[in-house]
Amino acid sequence: MNFVVGLTGGVGSGKSAVSDRFAERGVTIVDADLAARVVVEPGCPALEQICERHGQGILHPDGTLDRKALREVVFADEEERLWLEALLHPLIGNELRRQLSEASARYAMLVSPLLYEAGQVALVDRVLVVDAPEEVRVMRTLARDGGEASTVRSIIKTQMAGDQRLAMADDWIINDADFAHLDSEVERLHRRYMDLALAVH
Repeated sequence: MNFVVGLTGGVGSGKSAVSDRFAERGVTIVDADLAARVVVEPGCPALEQICERHGQGILHPDGTLDRKALREVVFADEEERLWLEALLHPLIGNELRRQLSEASARYAMLVSPLLYEAGQVALVDRVLVVDAPEEVRVMRTLARDGGEASTVRSIIKTQMAGDQRLAMADDWIINDADFAHLDSEVERLHRRYMDLALAVH
């Protein structure tokens, strides 16, 4: 298995902006959100179990999962959220292991908002946290997704606190400046990870 860096951060912190810049440098990116979609594709046992529990109303007409409908169910009921996590987290973990094992770059990056919460930190050698002040995160999320500021703030409250993530991180980027600053931070860390990956092999 390659050297693996875990990238995490809360909503609106800029994980995609950071991972895109690592990808431009030839790093293999494995995205936990995409893996979470793979394990609930039509025909997958997990989707059948979700339908058995919640009915056909959580499907789109084409048979794919209506993630918004499911989200409304599980965020309204703690027991349902825990049931869904118990079903999906092991499956997502297996999919991430499969993708990481196929990575061909000198090191891979696992991007996951739930790196700690879902136990995916066990899959990585080093953790990079991207963070930003809450107001910046709220504005970014609203610009990307629309909606209400109060909704974004409630999502932030359900996630691990930024200072808690930073305390557990090996490296971090405070993403509150311009893209030039972000580029220089990514370049600095990329060089470090290339050296670390070389030392491991």
